[in-house]
Amino acid sequence: MALEKARLTPIHPPGDPVIVLINPGEYTLAKDMNYAQTGIPGLRGPVLQFVSGNLQTLEMELLVDTYEQGSDVREEIAKLFRFMEIDSDTHAPPILEFAWGTLTFTCVLARMTQRFIMFLPSGVPVRARLNVTFNEYLDPEREAKETNRQTADYSKVHQVLQGQTLSSIAYQFYENPALWRPIAIANGIDDPRQIAVGQQLLIPRLPFTDPESGEVMR
Repeated sequence: MALEKARLTPIHPPGDPVIVLINPGEYTLAKDMNYAQTGIPGLRGPVLQFVSGNLQTLEMELLVDTYEQGSDVREEIAKLFRFMEIDSDTHAPPILEFAWGTLTFTCVLARMTQRFIMFLPSGVPVRARLNVTFNEYLDPEREAKETNRQTADYSKVHQVLQGQTLSSIAYQFYENPALWRPIAIANGIDDPRQIAVGQQLLIPRLPFTDPESGEVMR
């Protein structure tokens, strides 16, 4: 049974795939997150608050060899290099799909370095090692559908940071600063100006019903 070859296929705009004739010996997937650190007097360390996720990256080394054909290896490299060229219609490099076995990665080619390691007597390079980095591509519409960005439909706990007010917290969670009252009521706060840095606040889900008046807040 023939060994399956990795392939890179342009999906936007669509184009011809490039087959990786020599599969990578290994690849690396990496992902990290951004957290803001806020120092609070009296605590032994800063308070962390999630900010955003960074793009996942796929890195590998590819060997490109044209020694048997006796042709310039740069002609083969050019097939990959074109994935870093700006398309005249989209004004951006193409979006790609890297597929190999069970790995499918929607991405853009963010970086490629070339190291030529074999030459013909004429000086023409016939073998090269390519270090490539692919950055994950996230479709904004698909991401919005698959990931629930609306935090108003469930309760959670928030630790007050320096400079925050109930209105700013309401904007953070409900996207509406006027909806600070559900937070105040849920936490028994009579004066909305009296919240302290480091204080734990329950952020109730919306719609919220005032237990005393029965008023429903959306």
